[in-house]
Amino acid sequence: MTAAQAAPPSAADQKIIASAMSAAPPAIGKDAAIMTFAADGSMRHLRDGTNGYTCMPDIPTTPGVDPMCADANAMEWASAMFGRKPPPEGKPGFIYMLKGGSDPSNLDPYAQKPAAGEGWVTTGPHVMIVGAPGMLAGYPGGARPDTSKPYVMFPDTPYAHLMLPVR
Repeated sequence: MTAAQAAPPSAADQKIIASAMSAAPPAIGKDAAIMTFAADGSMRHLRDGTNGYTCMPDIPTTPGVDPMCADANAMEWASAMFGRKPPPEGKPGFIYMLKGGSDPSNLDPYAQKPAAGEGWVTTGPHVMIVGAPGMLAGYPGGARPDTSKPYVMFPDTPYAHLMLPVR
């Protein structure tokens, strides 16, 4: 079956695509590639893109709604983080999370749940600049950042990045 003959996405995949596209401004989301997590944790490709961005839907295991859309450099950075490898140097990346996000830790990029007695770090709509450690000077970090202002997530790790609220 050629791309022109490809079956339309299922109703379930259409919901995943809509969730993923909601992470970015419509002008970015409409032309982005769409990936989602398969049941085994691998990535499943749902749609090709034409603008260099890849969007992913909400992660149902977190308490908030947190789809994201990243440019190619940010996808390399994220792949390095998830693979526990050094991030690429000299390749700043940009990520949209216009629905917000929920993270178990602002300090540990590998945390699966909040530490005992701690809650999730909830951030409203924001964008992130990754892979640009020189930009982080002067911004606060810490375990419980004020997420209404710019802050550093994962400070003192190779994956430190700037979080910028947009509302």
